[in-house]
This record gives sequence, structure tokens and C-alpha cells, in this order.
Amino acid sequence: MRNGALYRAGSKVCLVPNVRKTITALERMRGLLGRPPLQAGEGLLIEPCPSVHTFGMRYALDLVYLDPAGQVLKLVQELKPWRMSSCTHAHATLELPPGAIERSGIKPGDRLEWHGEP
Repeated sequence: MRNGALYRAGSKVCLVPNVRKTITALERMRGLLGRPPLQAGEGLLIEPCPSVHTFGMRYALDLVYLDPAGQVLKLVQELKPWRMSSCTHAHATLELPPGAIERSGIKPGDRLEWHGEP
């Protein structure tokens, strides 16, 4: 996985300062399974990923579905364990700790930019 951050497009406003981005198919399949819950300021960006499940997880997630340009298509707040969620036209999914969407002010139509470590 690569480390980076997500910013509001065209600005220096960092919305999620500690984001890990999946690189391999195995990383995408595993996601957060078997990992500790995300903390405030953390996220997991899974790309490509139009759907998420929380089977086998013990904690809820906030989800942000993005198109290939980083535009927010759909938000899901506090998806509980043992549930599924999807967004037909999504290219990527950002997984966040519960309450992160509300705290960050992310809204449908916003555009987010990934800034990874070199």
C-alpha cells in the first residue's frame, strides 16, 4: 500500500491526512479485514472498487464512492458490520471511520485529489 492524503480538489484543504491506497488485488480484497478500526484522520482508498462489504468486521465504516476523476458520487454513513454497499458507477471507494464524513464536510459532487508520497 502507498501512503498519502486526500485534498479538496484545487485547494490546499486536506480532508483526510493519513490515507493508505491499495496497490495490489490482494490488498483490495483484504481491505480492512483483520485490521484495527480506522482512527480520526485515517482512511483506506480502494481502487478500483464499486462495492464494499463488512462481513467479518467488528466495526462500522463511513464510505465515499468516487468516479475516475475523484468526484464524490455517493456517501454512506456508518455502514454496520455484516452489511454490503455499492455504487454502480464508482471507480474507487474511500473507507473512513464512523463520523468522518460529517466532520470533513464531504458532499456529493465534491472532487477529491490523492496526494501520495513520492
